[in-house]
Amino acid sequence: MSAIPQYPVLRGDALDYYLAQGYYRMQQDLFTCQFLPVDGNMFTVHWLRLVLPLVQFGAEQRRLLRLNQPFSVSIRPLQLTEEHEALYARYRASTTFDAPATIESFLLDGATHTVFTTSIIEVRDGTKLIAGGIFDSGIGSLAGIMNFYDPAYRRHSLGKYLMLLKIEYAFSQQMYYYYPGYLVQGYPKFDYKLFACREATEVFDSIRGYWVPFSWPEVARQSEELLANWDVDEDDAANLG
Repeated sequence: MSAIPQYPVLRGDALDYYLAQGYYRMQQDLFTCQFLPVDGNMFTVHWLRLVLPLVQFGAEQRRLLRLNQPFSVSIRPLQLTEEHEALYARYRASTTFDAPATIESFLLDGATHTVFTTSIIEVRDGTKLIAGGIFDSGIGSLAGIMNFYDPAYRRHSLGKYLMLLKIEYAFSQQMYYYYPGYLVQGYPKFDYKLFACREATEVFDSIRGYWVPFSWPEVARQSEELLANWDVDEDDAANLG
């Protein structure tokens, strides 16, 4: 399912609205989904957001911020460069999942104009770019879109560090929500999105259309209901055939 923005540049309040309905960016479009097929199995998707006024960094998050304090951080409107793409290529070569070929293909797919208000956090060790975190801004919401980093700095947990930096930036802009994307029930590869502050995290009930405090029992309940409805839909489709 997708919703195509109707503006040359998507207004910040419109992005806030779509994010609150469980939609997310895909290239120059907005989409949502409830299921993720992996290796012949069907898993359920659960969209997350953090309520920023409730966020408190714990000992693990503060330790990571201290560890990476020697690095310099800058935030600017995104203009893709060869430096960004070269770092992403090194990052992609080190991953075990099916990542997009380039940043450009992931964000633009050939488009010459972006409808989103997109920025990048650059992390440097001296003059060397070691991490990039891309995000879209609304008025009261920030959506984390993409993180990539130099695999030689793996011990610095730069992906998680970029999440914390995005949250700190959202704080500075007096935003209310940070959207990190989704996790998948029974497929822990996405569970790192709970790192920043689980207590401030909400999960979207896509059947009823509202957000509730995150807990694994709540995710399990939603997953069971989604799969039950999916089984019914599959049976109906078979009967129609």
